[in-house]
Amino acid sequence: QVQLVESGGGLVQAGGSLRVSCAASGSIIGIHTMGWYRQVPGKQREVVAVITSGGSTDYADSVKGRFTISRDNFKNTVLLQMNSLKPEDTAVYYCNADIRYYSSTGYVRRNDYWGQGTQVTVSS
Repeated sequence: QVQLVESGGGLVQAGGSLRVSCAASGSIIGIHTMGWYRQVPGKQREVVAVITSGGSTDYADSVKGRFTISRDNFKNTVLLQMNSLKPEDTAVYYCNADIRYYSSTGYVRRNDYWGQGTQVTVSS
């Protein structure tokens, strides 16, 4: 089976930096778009940054110039470097990936996967 495991996050003061990472594992053939999303209680999950398999990136306006998304296609990992953090960046951050993989019966499947989420808290 395929799974995404996140690490990083934590507590930082405003203006500081954090990095969150996500590793995909399983019978993976290839990973298309990968991304980071975030959610605060009572609000919808929102996109933070996405990166294609070719390395093209896109960012939410609120994080442009402060966050950088990158990926390693050999290690099946995606990173989000967060600089100049603001209290409004506080949220649970989720990794997302569009993955092609071999099922247990040997068929090629494609599915959208989410990590378990990691808390990022920025104090003022």
